[in-house]
Amino acid sequence: MVLGGFDIVVIALVVFVILVLFAGIKTVPQGYRYTVERFGRYTRTLEPGLNIITPFVERVGARLNVMEQVLNVPTQEVITRDNASVSADAVSFYQILNAAQAAYQVSNLENAILNLTMTNIRSVMGSMDLDELLSNRDAINDRLLRVVDDAVQPWGIKVTRVEIKDIQPPRDLVDAMARQMKAEREKRAQVLEAEGSRNAQILRAEGAKQSAILQAEGQREAAFRNAEARERLAEAEAKATTMVSQAIAAGDVQAINYFVAQKYTEALTAIGSASNSKVVLMPIEASSILSSLSGIGAIAREVFGDPSTPPAPPRPRQVPARTTPPVNPFNTNQET
Repeated sequence: MVLGGFDIVVIALVVFVILVLFAGIKTVPQGYRYTVERFGRYTRTLEPGLNIITPFVERVGARLNVMEQVLNVPTQEVITRDNASVSADAVSFYQILNAAQAAYQVSNLENAILNLTMTNIRSVMGSMDLDELLSNRDAINDRLLRVVDDAVQPWGIKVTRVEIKDIQPPRDLVDAMARQMKAEREKRAQVLEAEGSRNAQILRAEGAKQSAILQAEGQREAAFRNAEARERLAEAEAKATTMVSQAIAAGDVQAINYFVAQKYTEALTAIGSASNSKVVLMPIEASSILSSLSGIGAIAREVFGDPSTPPAPPRPRQVPARTTPPVNPFNTNQET
């Protein structure tokens, strides 16, 4: 089949239209933004999806990833305010908010953010002491985030997070800090031990004080009760003596006999129950004891009542005849 000139023109025109369509249709993936330049000048930004540009007049300038990205900050040496040298590394997270500013306000965006973060790490960490640096990592992260985020705002960038991954002091400094921590813990243990000993002594003293107070109160109560008992006993004795005196005044002779016999028996009981007496010598005649016992019996019969038998009068006390004292065999000076 032989094509004529018209057919060739039509085919060429169709091919040209297809090429124009392919040149003007742009597909932007999700998470990306494309800038459009017309004769080298920025005109607009293409959103994700299907977009059409003017072929041969407009072209895609920069293809930017607007998802949050991570940037590793390499390890660097930092000298603190108290002249301690430490090694620190960090990680930074950032996101492009304005594609046009990120494409046309700064060249080599990642390198710019990296150097800006490293510079501020040295500045922030260098203004702090070593102890503050090791114990306030959250404060360091907050300060770095504020400083870096303010610096990249003109570039259409949002720094979402800056984290210090590791801080490594020199080995000798670590050993010195370990010794210092050990000394602090030993001092704290000694202080706690001393406070515990002091508290124990105070508690023991308080216990002894309370014990002495209770013992004194017990002794006072016992003395009070003993005095009360003696007072009751004295009152009873006085009452008994009064009753005997009244009986005697009324002519009842048996009352005095009962009173004397009771005291006599109590005296014998006290002498016989003495713990320091082994042998008791009493100059008492048997007839006196019997007469006393018969008198007590008569009193008892009179008290408990025996109308059939009249009470026997007490036997007179017999006075023994004085005899020659016995000879002591152990006395060598005694005349035989």
